[in-house]
Amino acid sequence: MKSLNAILTISLFFTLSCDNQKKSQTSEKETEAIDPYQFEYSTEAAAEWTDLFYRKSGWFAADGIFSFALSGVDYNQSGNNDSTLFTFGDTYIGEVVNNKPQPGNKMVNNTVAYITGTSPNPESISFHYKKDNEGNPETFFVPNNANSKPKQYYWGGDGFINQELGGRLHLFAYHVEMTGPGVFDFVLPNVSLLSIDNPGQPPFENHRQLTTPFHFANEIGEGDLGAGVLVNTDWAGAPNPDGFVYVYGCIGANKTLVVAKTKPANFEDFDTWRYWDGEKWAENIEDIAGMVNGVSNELSVTPLKDGRYLLIFQVMGISDKVGMMVGLSPVGPFGPLNEIWVTPEFNEPPGILPYNAKAHPNLSQPGELLISYNTITADFWKDIQENAHIYRPRFIKLKSELLK
Repeated sequence: MKSLNAILTISLFFTLSCDNQKKSQTSEKETEAIDPYQFEYSTEAAAEWTDLFYRKSGWFAADGIFSFALSGVDYNQSGNNDSTLFTFGDTYIGEVVNNKPQPGNKMVNNTVAYITGTSPNPESISFHYKKDNEGNPETFFVPNNANSKPKQYYWGGDGFINQELGGRLHLFAYHVEMTGPGVFDFVLPNVSLLSIDNPGQPPFENHRQLTTPFHFANEIGEGDLGAGVLVNTDWAGAPNPDGFVYVYGCIGANKTLVVAKTKPANFEDFDTWRYWDGEKWAENIEDIAGMVNGVSNELSVTPLKDGRYLLIFQVMGISDKVGMMVGLSPVGPFGPLNEIWVTPEFNEPPGILPYNAKAHPNLSQPGELLISYNTITADFWKDIQENAHIYRPRFIKLKSELLK
């Protein structure tokens, strides 16, 4: 009897073991089948948005395009934001005839535009630049703080409308110094934070220019924070808010992505900022760690309803490819590179170079993510005087069921 019981026990043991092994193998296969970085999408040109910035009078060329819903609700994606602010970097003002700028055109270092609604209607957008007493174009924001040096000027980075500080616009501003005559002969030795009350009312005469500790160098390389901003709050429309603002940077020769965070109410108190060191949030910016390489100096991180995040950028900063990575949190890990768009303008005469792709969720329709990139040439100073339209934003749409 004992022998029979032993046989039955051994038989039951092996039966249960085999069942558990099968269940384990099935579970492993199911786990392997679920790819957390999988994202089904398609892309297409957004010609109507590209055409919106094809202009022949006044503002006719610029880069550095960032967009901010004046309500502060950047992740609406319902197609019904009331008003959006665009900020631009170096901008040309003048008249264009037969695609050629006429004598007297002028470049200023930053301008803005406003659009009502989320459709690319030419009647809904207005462009603004500062003017002197004679009506000549001038730059809105000129370096004027303790970190400023003669002959520097500002290029705007990303920012956000801070509902917790009265709807103030926080805008990163890179100090630019030219080192030679070429379009790429420059350095960015510092970054300031512009604090702008009433961002819907140019010329922003009473803005403040805050010095920051956000230019740094470590083993990754040298660079600044401000390449992209994720406002992960409920009032910004983030689907899974944690209450923090995440500020990204593109650092060093490898174009490495880094990130810091703070609460919106503390945004101007730089002692409250923390820096991702690869494992935890550190107090010192020198401990900041890279997350992925090959991003661009302007980029975006957009939250999805399923708790993931889309990183959009130009591959290696300047290239013919717009890239996307799926992140499992605002600090990653980020999945493999998806080359979502090959820019048709790349190397078109006179040698057009695309750069700095990013998303504009506040202007996107349900099921879509509107993405811009800029174009320039290596011999820009000469080429822009022959063709006014080589230097302006271009747009595409990323489409996915996961964006509805």
